[in-house]
Amino acid sequence: MTEHPSKFELLQAEVLAGKLSRRAVLKRATALGLSAPIIAGLLAACGGDDDDTSPTATSAPPPAATATTPPAAEPTATTAPAPEPTATTGGGSTAPTATTAPAPEPTATTPAEPEGPGRGLGDLLRILYWQAPTILNPHFAQGDKDSSASSLVLEPLLGLDPTGTLFPVLAAEVPSLENGGVSPDGTSVTYKLKQGVTWSDGEPFTAADVEFTWKWVTNVDASAVTIASYQVIESLEVVDDYTVTLKFASANPAWFTPFTGGYGGQIVPKHILENFQGAKARDAEFNLKPIGTGPFKVVEFKPGDVVTYELNENFRDPSRPFFKRVEFKGGGDATSAARAGIQTGETDWAWNLQVEKAVLEQIAAEGEFGELSILPGNSVERILVNRADPNTEVDGARSEPSTQHPYLSDLKVRQAFAMATDRETIATQLYGPAGIATTNLLVSPTVFASPNTTHTFDTDAAAALLDEAGWVLDGNTRKKDGVEMKALYQTTINPVRQKTQEIIKAAWEKIGVPTELKSIDAGVFFSSDAGNPDTAAHFYADFEMFTNGPANPYPIDYMLSWRSSDPAVDLAQKANDWSGSNYCRYVNEEYNKLWEQARTELDTAKQAELFIGMNDIVVNDVAEIPLVHRAGVTGVNKKLKGHNRSPWEPDTYDVRNWYMES
Repeated sequence: MTEHPSKFELLQAEVLAGKLSRRAVLKRATALGLSAPIIAGLLAACGGDDDDTSPTATSAPPPAATATTPPAAEPTATTAPAPEPTATTGGGSTAPTATTAPAPEPTATTPAEPEGPGRGLGDLLRILYWQAPTILNPHFAQGDKDSSASSLVLEPLLGLDPTGTLFPVLAAEVPSLENGGVSPDGTSVTYKLKQGVTWSDGEPFTAADVEFTWKWVTNVDASAVTIASYQVIESLEVVDDYTVTLKFASANPAWFTPFTGGYGGQIVPKHILENFQGAKARDAEFNLKPIGTGPFKVVEFKPGDVVTYELNENFRDPSRPFFKRVEFKGGGDATSAARAGIQTGETDWAWNLQVEKAVLEQIAAEGEFGELSILPGNSVERILVNRADPNTEVDGARSEPSTQHPYLSDLKVRQAFAMATDRETIATQLYGPAGIATTNLLVSPTVFASPNTTHTFDTDAAAALLDEAGWVLDGNTRKKDGVEMKALYQTTINPVRQKTQEIIKAAWEKIGVPTELKSIDAGVFFSSDAGNPDTAAHFYADFEMFTNGPANPYPIDYMLSWRSSDPAVDLAQKANDWSGSNYCRYVNEEYNKLWEQARTELDTAKQAELFIGMNDIVVNDVAEIPLVHRAGVTGVNKKLKGHNRSPWEPDTYDVRNWYMES
């Protein structure tokens, strides 16, 4: 029986598709009798002004206006199901989408922050990530678990609020053309730093720390995962103790990328790490017990288990943070995390509830202590396709870029696997309000989302492609030149991911490819441990699956996932401790050219053309197989306030503003 969407679901679908103004949303929501929190959530998803019904491209320089105050607490979403996914043709995902391009240029002044909730008035904040943190240095982070745990301690110069608007953190103001911070030709940016800021050990924070961070990250021997974001800086001049100027070799539309956000924009202290540079960087005690400028400091860290923090008495704002202590617990699974955050009240913040639709809806309906917060996201659950050979050993390592995959090097074979992947069923049955099927790998900002990609699920056509490629059925399996085609497909341990694997395995075996499924603990899979063969970066399998997405509104760094201009740095491999962001070992010179153009392009129309072109190359060449455009689903204590989740930041980026209502 066909299930017809409710009036609320139809309204929600139109909001997420960007078809309604804020005024129209308010009018229709009121007519439906929706509650204030639901209306607020719809208005937040709607985005811009009353007349702003479609996204606009970024301008040069790209950042939006500075936030005049810390973002207000975001209304949590209701548990009402989202609209069913639409067909994935001509444009990939239709929902959920994040706010798009940054808005007009920032003003020259930044008003002071309002009073915080009161320092140390609360006792313990409990945060639960079912993927446990393994390191607390964001420049070595492997996923949200590490970036979020680091963000309680370490801070960037600038942050990004839910709209993609830049706001100052350690910077005194957001640089702009108007205040002279950004040069008219886009080749330099000058930051003025906040004065009177100290590290948690009492040492002063100065421009020397900013300069040191740049040098420390760009030392190739350190194998920092954020190196590419900082290599665009040609030189960095310390003007005085509280002023630095970054110079680029050419115009840089993403000038704000270094030193911005919680995914690697954080400053590290010179006085702590100056003796741990290059090859010594990963041996520093700092990686497990960082000294920062943020609201909290680490008391104890048990990698793969729990981090305990206490209030940083040297934090610059006397009215923040509210909590005296924080427990950042890792481990378990998404379903138990959902129950702990919503039903039993065992935690105040239950992250990334990648829980099957029916189960999540039941938990939410029975929630006494917590509620769901659903954030339109930037990320895509995808299957990575290995171009290297995971079964051939080279100098003690596998999947080395010098090898070639025995069958995935053939485009027709890759197309067959993609065609035999039923993303619609996965999105509809498993994700529900948490995601929608997509044909794109770059889905946000929406001005960069391609309208060109399509997908058809057809196992008969997929089998025909394998026949054309010379892989013919011999019994129940396919062979070519005496070699049997079989697949090893790995991901993290999670019920939704295991059910996704089962759906895909059934279709792949139907076309004659025996498929072995492997599930790895998330703490291991997303570890930066160079000696662990089961990490995502090692990619010792034919296929692997996880979620990724851009961390800022000009997604040049995200697109590094498929760049190969500097193979020694870009491609994950033994020689760089598997720190390269190109896990697939994908090489395409046309892609590299588009990426280089996008790195310096200031014209907004051309920017969109370049990013769409890059997306289309990796999708059509089946470098990866996009599955689901995911929303960020979190379980939040009903009394926890002050949080304002941003799709561009780790959940904890604004923890200094959180407080608990009595």
